Amino acid sequence: MITKHSVTTSDGVRLSYLEAGSGKPLVLIPGWSQTAEQFRHQLEGLSDRYHVIAVDMRGHGDSDKPQFGYRIQRLAKDVGDVLKALDLKDVTILGHSMGCSVLWCYFDLFGAERIGKFVFCDEPPLLTSNPAWSPEELDHAGAVFSPEAVTGTANALAGPDGIATTEGFLAGMVTKAMSAETMKWTVACNLKMPRKLAADLIYNHCHQDWRDVFPRINVPCLFISGRVSLIPWKSVAWAAGQTKGSQLEIFEESEGGQHFMFVENPTKFNAIVASFIG
Repeated sequence: MITKHSVTTSDGVRLSYLEAGSGKPLVLIPGWSQTAEQFRHQLEGLSDRYHVIAVDMRGHGDSDKPQFGYRIQRLAKDVGDVLKALDLKDVTILGHSMGCSVLWCYFDLFGAERIGKFVFCDEPPLLTSNPAWSPEELDHAGAVFSPEAVTGTANALAGPDGIATTEGFLAGMVTKAMSAETMKWTVACNLKMPRKLAADLIYNHCHQDWRDVFPRINVPCLFISGRVSLIPWKSVAWAAGQTKGSQLEIFEESEGGQHFMFVENPTKFNAIVASFIG
């Protein structure tokens, strides 16, 4: 049974979370504009073995939507507040997309406090390119935006065409096999976050550089990517190669290997995560 609860952050924001099962804790952190609900296959499929908790970050899903705090550093502190409030220790914590950036920031700020293992799902080390980079640096960073494109995307999200911009953005994150019904649900989940707040957050998120974090991570890590994801798989592989003792799993296109592989192929995804947790 999946139940809904909430905790309050150190700056007074109520964060909603979904919970199921018992055993070793597995905490799931969604990506930009995504929701805890989108981890429903993990809440259902892994709760027979683990205590699974999926968090709606501030502004997202069913959490409070204050007019402040839409930066990666604050979201990392929010994760710490959740772990402390629920007294979770030796946690396997999984971030999808921007959720990875939140976790890299968490490690940068707090080390592996309360964390036993990390799972990083489909996020590059740096989303925005620098014209001065060499081709090798560009491959490593995995940047999918130019500086001008970040500004344009944020402005489009905050403007009158914010919903259409969101729909177009998400359409590039799934394989052709995703059903129209699932796509409609994905869009609806995203639109629970006001577009202006989503614009503020993506602008901050796209300017974060995590390349110096990977060599310092000192707990087991699993990196997951999709072969045809909008996030270049080579950048995820590079990050894994920079992280001592990490594992790398790449979903092929026929396996739902786009940005939402945990939705498109939950059977394989859950099996990989369960094998990593043990």
